[in-house]
Amino acid sequence: MPDRHELTDLQTAVLRLLWEQGELTVAQIWEQLYAERKLAQTTVATIVARLQRRRILARRTRDRQFVYRALVTEADVQHSMVSELTERLFAGDVTALVSHLLSARDMTPGDLARVRKMILQSNRPKTGDSV
Repeated sequence: MPDRHELTDLQTAVLRLLWEQGELTVAQIWEQLYAERKLAQTTVATIVARLQRRRILARRTRDRQFVYRALVTEADVQHSMVSELTERLFAGDVTALVSHLLSARDMTPGDLARVRKMILQSNRPKTGDSV
């Protein structure tokens, strides 16, 4: 599987459905995306085929239909795409990314409290670690 996952919004939407539901046919994916996106079923089939060629999805046959499942986890994709974003926009400087996120106007006091808690927890020795 490739380490870098550069995905479009539509590709990510397809993956989200598969992460949530496990396995789906192209028709099932199309049905769930249609209300919001009004896509042709052939468009969805093309997206799914491209993801399969990139080894992001796998397919098997069930009842004479292909069913697809994700080969990458949501965490893998998040890590890859955030790393790419950090490289492109912040020249690889993670602290610049964090600084930008912390200074964003849409950060609530609750968000800040959760970030503080995560930082404190990340600095604690893990149970079972020998020091």
